[in-house]
Amino acid sequence: MLTRVVTIHSANDTFQQLVALSGNRRKRHQSRRFLVEGVKPINLAIAYHWDIDALVYAQGMDLSVWAREILTKSGARARYELSADLMEALSGKEETSEIIAVVTIPEDDLNRIRVSGDSLFVILDQPGSPGNLGAVIRSCDAFRANGVVVLGHSADVYDPQTIRASIGTVFSTPTVRIGSHSGLLRWLDFARGMYPNLQIVGSSAKADTDISGVDLTRPTALVLGNETSGMSWNLRQACDFTVRIPIYGTASSLNLACAASILLYEVDRQRRTERS
Repeated sequence: MLTRVVTIHSANDTFQQLVALSGNRRKRHQSRRFLVEGVKPINLAIAYHWDIDALVYAQGMDLSVWAREILTKSGARARYELSADLMEALSGKEETSEIIAVVTIPEDDLNRIRVSGDSLFVILDQPGSPGNLGAVIRSCDAFRANGVVVLGHSADVYDPQTIRASIGTVFSTPTVRIGSHSGLLRWLDFARGMYPNLQIVGSSAKADTDISGVDLTRPTALVLGNETSGMSWNLRQACDFTVRIPIYGTASSLNLACAASILLYEVDRQRRTERS
C-alpha cells in the first residue's frame, strides 16, 4: 500500500481539519478520527491493532529511531509533513511531539467487551470530566477489568485529555459509549443469560454496606455515577447491591477516579485471596 505524503506550509483546510480533531468533539465523531500524542499511547494503539489513518510530523525534523520505526510499521495511509510552527501549534504538549497519530474511532459495539465467568467491567453513568474518565480507564487496565461502558451524555472517550489521562490504556481496555439506559440494561440481561451469577454493584456514599461486605469474586459490573449527581434512578434500580467506601474526614465522598481505583482494588484483593 502506497502512503500518501502531504506537505503543509500554511493553515489550510487540511490543517484546520487536524486542529478540529483536537478541539471539536462533533468534528471528531463526524470524521471518526482523533489525535494521539506520546510514545506510550501511540505504541499501544499500534500494538492493539487500532487503525492508524495518518501520521503528522514536522518537515525536515531529525526524527528519533522510535519515530522512524513508527513511520515504517504503523500502516498509516497518509503522512502530513507540517512546517515546524504548524506542528507546534497542533501539538497539545508543552514540548512539541515528534509525531502525532490520527487514529480511527471504532464502532461502539458492546461485543468488544468480553463477558465471562470472571468478568469485571465498569459502567460510568454520564462522567463529566475527561480527566476522570481517562484515569478510570487506566485503573481498569491496571486491575484487569474487561472493559468500560460510558453511558449517556458524558465526557468524550476520544478527547485528548481523556487519552492523556489514560496514558494510552484506552487502546488496551475496550471502552464503549452507549446512549440509553435501555440499551445497557438489555446487554446486562444478555450477559446474565450466559452467567446468571453476574452481579451489578453500584457505588454511593449513602449506601449502608461497605464494599468489603459484598462478595466480589463473582462476575461483577461496578457502576459509578456522575461526579455531581451520582447514579441515575434507572441504574440505581438495576443494582443488586449498593456499596460505599468507608472514609473519614470532612469530605463526604471521593473523586470519581479515586473511588473507581479503590473499588477495583477491592475486587482484585478478594479474587487474589480466593486463589491463594
